[in-house]
Amino acid sequence: MKQRFEGQVMLITGAAQGIGARVAELAAEQGARLVLVDRSPLVQELRARLATSAEVIAIEADLERFEGALAAAEQAHARFGRIDILVNNVGGTIWTRPYEHYKPAQIEAEVRRSLFPTLWGCRAVLPYMLEQQKGAIVNVSSIATRSVNRVPYGAAKGGVNALTACLAFENGERGIRVNAIAPGGTEAPPRRIPRNTDAQCRQDQAWYQQIVDQTVSSTLMKRYGTLDEQANAILFLASDESSYITGTVLPVGGGDQG
Repeated sequence: MKQRFEGQVMLITGAAQGIGARVAELAAEQGARLVLVDRSPLVQELRARLATSAEVIAIEADLERFEGALAAAEQAHARFGRIDILVNNVGGTIWTRPYEHYKPAQIEAEVRRSLFPTLWGCRAVLPYMLEQQKGAIVNVSSIATRSVNRVPYGAAKGGVNALTACLAFENGERGIRVNAIAPGGTEAPPRRIPRNTDAQCRQDQAWYQQIVDQTVSSTLMKRYGTLDEQANAILFLASDESSYITGTVLPVGGGDQG
């Protein structure tokens, strides 16, 4: 029986931990050849673990810069000769606070982290997909486009949604599908490399608790999701099972539409 992604090359960004790592694990089980990209050397540990059952390479790159994304795409294409699927998974809230408490540098950092890696990733991989006249891009957005204490992050993910729609319009007739998922709160092991290394004062903790409370209250299921629930949605949109779906942002937030 043919596996879901047999022979297909899947490039996953932000692959070292969390949702990205789980996507890689499940895709490996389903026959994908993998390109794991992250700026953390932890991505090499995942490569070593998956290499026993899948064809996989790992690339360390700073995807907040176009040069990093371009180098990753070039290495992937040089190794496998094609890129069938791109999963743009880099991003995540760095600070949580009411907007008036963000410093200008923090606002810029949030946008660089949660919008530019997806912009650059699409731009770097798209020429290869156009040459093939086939490809699937899945961007990871967030239901936090409607939430508290994360205005810069929400704005960045709103940009991901717009990017998804516009790229789908441009490329639907050229064999390339572009979709996104918008995860809700997701249970995951503690991050080995935290997004924010600043010491957390009592006020910071209170502001963070507000987003947790709002996330749970906004979902109809009154719980966080799992890594598998997010990864399976990504893999559905990456697969031929969704061959007539493009330009869609799929909320995966237990009923919270974002």
